[in-house]
Amino acid sequence: MSLKNPPAAVLWRGAAASAAAKNAARGTRRSFSLLFRLFRFFFFNLTLDFLFLTFPETFNQVRAVAELLPEIDVVKDDPFNSHPSDLSKMGPWALDRVKSGEQTPLPATKVKTPLVELPLGATEDRICGTIDIEKALGEGIKAYEPGLLARANRGILYVDEVNLLDDGLVDVVLDAAAGGLNTVEREGISIRHPAKFIMIGSGNAAEGELRPQLLDRFGLSVDVRTMGDVAARSAMVRDRMNYEADPLGFCASVEAEQQELRDKLTKATDALKSVEVPREVRLKISEMCSLLGVDGIRGDITTNRAARALAALEGRAEVSLDDVKRVSGMCLNHRLRKDVLDTIDGGAKVALAWRRVTDPARAEREAKAAAEKAAADAAASKKAGSWGGLPGGPPSGGAPAKPGAWGGLPGR
Repeated sequence: MSLKNPPAAVLWRGAAASAAAKNAARGTRRSFSLLFRLFRFFFFNLTLDFLFLTFPETFNQVRAVAELLPEIDVVKDDPFNSHPSDLSKMGPWALDRVKSGEQTPLPATKVKTPLVELPLGATEDRICGTIDIEKALGEGIKAYEPGLLARANRGILYVDEVNLLDDGLVDVVLDAAAGGLNTVEREGISIRHPAKFIMIGSGNAAEGELRPQLLDRFGLSVDVRTMGDVAARSAMVRDRMNYEADPLGFCASVEAEQQELRDKLTKATDALKSVEVPREVRLKISEMCSLLGVDGIRGDITTNRAARALAALEGRAEVSLDDVKRVSGMCLNHRLRKDVLDTIDGGAKVALAWRRVTDPARAEREAKAAAEKAAADAAASKKAGSWGGLPGGPPSGGAPAKPGAWGGLPGR
């Protein structure tokens, strides 16, 4: 267990307390704290490709959640984290050993799920891999030196401040993750290796936005905020201070909770294949995406997958409309067309669209009431600020103007 940050069980405990307190105070099921969101959305992302977090500092939290993932079997001394028996998950060097006659499974060892950070200053050579200069100069041979994509295979690639990363590099990473392969053609080297990883990116929207084409490639987008509940904040501070005083002892004290969460994730992952999405639910999802004007079908696919993941996490074999309602905001919010003059949040638009799709009568009543209220507000504003004409003109309700007199600007 990493001693650089508290275990994820502590994050879950504080988040659960925060959610319970807020639910009791506000009567809502949609009150999630920072770390509770990270845990839930991270599990959702196990069935997706990318996750985008709008929060300035999330690496410690992502690392803590990564502690929940089970260990994986990899071929010994293989830089691609190759699977010892599954040929589709083997790198080129492991495949060469199999083709040469070596029996599978290859000699393997267990390692923690890789968590690789992609720094802002990284170059394309460092990300994709390049020629091994040491072997080229020392032995006079052309050899491939794996990059960050190879290290992240079958794991997590974390990009902090992804909105500040060069668009070209972001595109390279997203293409590799979407296809599951990294192809390198440079300096006389031609190689292709698996690059199946979960990409988690974080960024502060105040420092710049991602291009819509790139933002659409992220499966989920989560706007993370600090907990506001006083009791939960106090509990988190206490846990952090206890951890700093005795890291080993504190980790041991929460290991049972950590293992419970790990078992829950493992069980949900195994059950995910059997979770069904009814046809009427799929139609509602597509109708909502069409109503919102979401380009392409990535939004439809992501919402279906996230809803299945939520159902599996909660031990249900079938996706319900409530599951879709709970995940639709994070799946579609970042895919909506942005209008700088629009004061309505994207999540609110998704909620309104879902309400219109699932309860048209209620949505029509609310829209009618909103239109009537807007008309009444406009009339009241016009009456309060209306212009009575130039000085010396007839007062409101007075005698009519003389023939040929100016009656004011058109429309008055």
